[in-house]
Amino acid sequence: MTQKRYYFLILLLGTLSTLGPFSIDMYLPGFPAIAKYLHTSVAEVSLSLSSFFVGISAGQLLYGPLLDRFGRKKPLLIGLVLYIIASVGCISAKTIEMLIALRFLQAIGSCAAAVASVAMVRDLFPVKDNAKVFALLMLVVGASPMIAPTVGGYVTAAFGWQWVFIILAVIAVLILVSVVVSLPDSYQPDPTFSLKPGPILKNFQSVIIEPQFYTYAIAGAMAFSGLFAYVSGSPLVFMDVFRVNGKVYGWIFALLSVGFIGSSQVNNLLLKKYDSERILPVAFLMQMIVSAIFFAGASLGWFGLYGTIVMLFLFLSCLGIINPNASALSIAPFSKNAGTASSLMGAMQLGLGALASAGVSLFNTRSAMPMAAIIAGTSLIGVLALFIGRKNIKEHFKPDPAEEAIMVH
Repeated sequence: MTQKRYYFLILLLGTLSTLGPFSIDMYLPGFPAIAKYLHTSVAEVSLSLSSFFVGISAGQLLYGPLLDRFGRKKPLLIGLVLYIIASVGCISAKTIEMLIALRFLQAIGSCAAAVASVAMVRDLFPVKDNAKVFALLMLVVGASPMIAPTVGGYVTAAFGWQWVFIILAVIAVLILVSVVVSLPDSYQPDPTFSLKPGPILKNFQSVIIEPQFYTYAIAGAMAFSGLFAYVSGSPLVFMDVFRVNGKVYGWIFALLSVGFIGSSQVNNLLLKKYDSERILPVAFLMQMIVSAIFFAGASLGWFGLYGTIVMLFLFLSCLGIINPNASALSIAPFSKNAGTASSLMGAMQLGLGALASAGVSLFNTRSAMPMAAIIAGTSLIGVLALFIGRKNIKEHFKPDPAEEAIMVH
């Protein structure tokens, strides 16, 4: 493989990985405009984000077996076509219920791109290069939460919220053409791979009963669900409560993303001196303290715009350290069925995240209280799950450096 081809494939796989994050972040600044157009509230519009999270969670479990049974490209192309159709539907949505349903379908489509891109890294590149490839993919993916909301804010202000979905549909069409023309079918379909519920459920069961998996996967998923509460609640808090416009909100979202992405890179430096088992409890306790202060401050009216930004920056910085370590420790016991463990862990993270997102949306109040309460609650449950579950682990399996790099991605 030539160097030019090598980096082109990384760029294409990275673009596939960003389709989901762009679909989440880019339309956030348009929440007030969508609410006005559909004659509803910003909190109701947030339910379209919750339905997207539910779709991504379900897709994690759906596409893994399909990619092994039918090869990589066929399920990927079907997912992209579904994404394009759903995006066009979002443009013409006339009710909030229609938008919520279409966002669910859009998520199912985008999930094909995310799952296939990870699987194809294993197919297309030597194993010794996987950590390097995932690190390069992280540069592409990491840009999306900083670029997407800012672009979305300017597009919404200049042309209207529908243009966000037009742009997303055009991006998906370009990706579809690139996949058809330039992406090799890197995995031969396996007709012996069973899609029956019995064998699939048996694989999941073998993963769930492992104490190290359920301890770190549950604790990490609870901490991670606070991110979804933030993403769902931030449009209301910043644009409805603090009255910033869509453009400013995009810049705030980008700034806060620096905390999450930056701390995940700081974690790489910490791992040179400490292992994940030592880093994780400290990061969890720090997140719980920050979340408790944020909840108390939101209840008592301590924080204005800048105070809220600072508290969310600290919360996301803690999460940037928790997530890769909890994920790496979760899949460390598995070698043959690491894919099953990874998809189950992703489904848990996104499923609990969808519940947290819906919880914020159900409180139709113009304050940061619902977001702060759910962030504090999930942080507390995460700490309890970690310290209680660790008592059942008899022998810790250590993640290797390549697995940790993958989990950072």
